[in-house]
Amino acid sequence: MASVVLLVLLVIFLTLFIKAAYEIASCYFLTPRRIKKIMENQGVSGPKPRFLTGNIMDMACLVSKHTSKDMDLISHDIVGRLLPHFLTWSQAYGKRFIYWHGMEPRMCLTETELIKELLSRYSKKAGKSWLQQEGSKHFIGRGLLMANGDDWHHQRHIVAPAFMGDKLKGYAGSMVDCTSQMLQSLHDAVELGQTEFEIGEYMSRLTAHIISRTEFDCSYEKGQQIFYLLTLLQNRCAQSSRHLCFPGSRVINESLRLYPPASVLPRMAFEDFKLGDLHIPKGLSIWIPVLAIHHSEELWGKDVNEFNPNRFATKSFSPGRFIPFAAGPRNCVGQSFAMMEVKIILAMLITRFKFAISENYRHAPVIVLTVKPKYGVQILLTPLSS
Repeated sequence: MASVVLLVLLVIFLTLFIKAAYEIASCYFLTPRRIKKIMENQGVSGPKPRFLTGNIMDMACLVSKHTSKDMDLISHDIVGRLLPHFLTWSQAYGKRFIYWHGMEPRMCLTETELIKELLSRYSKKAGKSWLQQEGSKHFIGRGLLMANGDDWHHQRHIVAPAFMGDKLKGYAGSMVDCTSQMLQSLHDAVELGQTEFEIGEYMSRLTAHIISRTEFDCSYEKGQQIFYLLTLLQNRCAQSSRHLCFPGSRVINESLRLYPPASVLPRMAFEDFKLGDLHIPKGLSIWIPVLAIHHSEELWGKDVNEFNPNRFATKSFSPGRFIPFAAGPRNCVGQSFAMMEVKIILAMLITRFKFAISENYRHAPVIVLTVKPKYGVQILLTPLSS
């Protein structure tokens, strides 16, 4: 009897062992090799990956090299600084290429029509990869940003009403009140003789105050611990992975074009599908280099790295080339909130102050989850009343 029990246990153990071994082999060897062959047959190749680490070290070295020094001039030509691997590999392998994040194959996609199709048509067939979810689960969990499928749909359905219609309009009063308090604090500081301000700190506190009032129904003082933790969380997560005119939103849009919040936009294929002339195999991650697309001379013209809000005087440009908040069903749920907020803040700010960049400002954009100024933004403020 005992020998029979031992035999059953042995069979169960061997079955589980073989299953686990196959899953590991499939994840780290069989599936990547299958995807690599499928894409190479379609003429899509890329840099040779190292065993297990892929091209991670290549990317890290390139980024470290190009961000180790501040920029000499205040230039908006920042793709080579923040996405140097994209420039290197796109020049070597063309618009479409594959690089490897460990054993995860990632195809770089810059063709705007295919981007539009991917984000709008295949939102249910592509989402966040297991590697992304695992890498961020201890920082941002499995919330809306990292959810997929029914889980994502459920969370989006719950969150979306807070950023729509009459609910959104009702936030305007709180945004004005919070901004008025911030402007008064700036004015008081100027009255005491201060002229230079790190405006980023003020804007961070202001946006935290606004969200505390509108979404958490509390004051900034009560909600500040939440945002301290969120800021700390963002930094740690990044360490683990690395003259005004007001027609429409031209100034804001041009700023978002030059400095989009997210430098890249990832999607993983959950099943095989056809994207333009490409067969996309299950398991392939597609990475859209938003920053590079926003700085593409082919798409925006020779003045691509110049601040020119008038380029947004018309919307007659191809879809997929301006995507600061992504696009399609999985676009940023809070983009209307954010746009209303920035319009109110900017409109109120320029009616109270004139400002200029300080000579102490050092231009050194970096990526800490989002694109940020490494040393903040130092500006000189002068009340218009003076």
